[in-house]
Amino acid sequence: MTLPHVGIVSPEFPPDIGGVESYALGYAQALADLGYPVTVFTRPHPQGEIELAGVAIRPALKLRRGLDRKLLEAPEIDAWHVMNAAYAWIAEETDQPVVASVHGNDFLRAYFPTTAPALYRFGPLWRFEGTLRALERLWRTHTTRQIRAWLPKTTAVLTNSRYTEQVLLEKIPACAGKTIPAWVGVDPFFLEPPLPAEERHRPARLVTVARLSEPRKNVPRVLEALARLRERHDFRYLVVGEGSQRPDLERLTRRLGLADRVRFAGSLDRHALRKVLLDSDLFVLTPSVLPHSHEGFGLVYLEAAACGVPSLAARLAGAAEAVAEGESGFFVEKPETEAIASALGAFLEGKIRFSRQRCREFAKRFTWEQVVRKALPFYAG
Repeated sequence: MTLPHVGIVSPEFPPDIGGVESYALGYAQALADLGYPVTVFTRPHPQGEIELAGVAIRPALKLRRGLDRKLLEAPEIDAWHVMNAAYAWIAEETDQPVVASVHGNDFLRAYFPTTAPALYRFGPLWRFEGTLRALERLWRTHTTRQIRAWLPKTTAVLTNSRYTEQVLLEKIPACAGKTIPAWVGVDPFFLEPPLPAEERHRPARLVTVARLSEPRKNVPRVLEALARLRERHDFRYLVVGEGSQRPDLERLTRRLGLADRVRFAGSLDRHALRKVLLDSDLFVLTPSVLPHSHEGFGLVYLEAAACGVPSLAARLAGAAEAVAEGESGFFVEKPETEAIASALGAFLEGKIRFSRQRCREFAKRFTWEQVVRKALPFYAG
């Protein structure tokens, strides 16, 4: 039997770093490992494209529907899988199956204004580029409204958690009957190295991995919580990630008297990230739920668990499904400074302890093959 050739449309894809990028990479590789022909359509990356065994990568996306509809002329593609809700418009323009993966925020507020005009790409109209880009926020709003019409026209919608499914059906009831909670998989790369032995006679090592441009991540509250604990406990805190908030966070660190305890590492590739996680004792990420932004799942919780590191999370949104209480981590009920300080204090005092091996065993339950198999019945049309 000839398997369908699947075209994966993913504007977010490595070498860029992020949760959706990791999702698209893991999914594409697992699909290819099952023997499916796979072509990934993504944006061009200045540093070049990655190589992925069994996967063709085509840096062709322009982030505009008017230009990207040319993708549908690819004769080899039998089914489409879009990794961002802003590309669900493909379901309006093809009779081929179209599966969408949604991650939580991509349908609440469009990441990419795919409905915006692309006139500035043609001839002398380039002079209007600045004006059109200034209107991008309006086009994002327009694209968000259009997503509500596009997603119900897809063949199926994979959600990264039950929570994301619930929010999607509340916002777009017409998707009822098409949603499938598929969760995510953990990259086997994080499961490869042996778990390190526990080191008792050193400062506790805490780590956060997050985009430092999203207020809901609550890194300032973690810093404020640690400031309350600095006199009683010896710890080191590493913040991994980049974003517009980093200068403010560094200033806050100095103001709180934590400059000798906290380091900002910037963005790390996956080899460096794995090393950091393996060297850590606790992963800390306690995000809030905002009207247009929430933690759909939190793949990094699994990556930490795969490295034997428990997590402190907030019992909100998809994070409640990404961490197993008492097994791979623990929770604060509300992501407020006092609650975070109390939870961190209990961990630093040794009142809460975890087995590195149990953390890894929890992460092993999440595989990309399980996610991919949720979509396979829909590719055949």
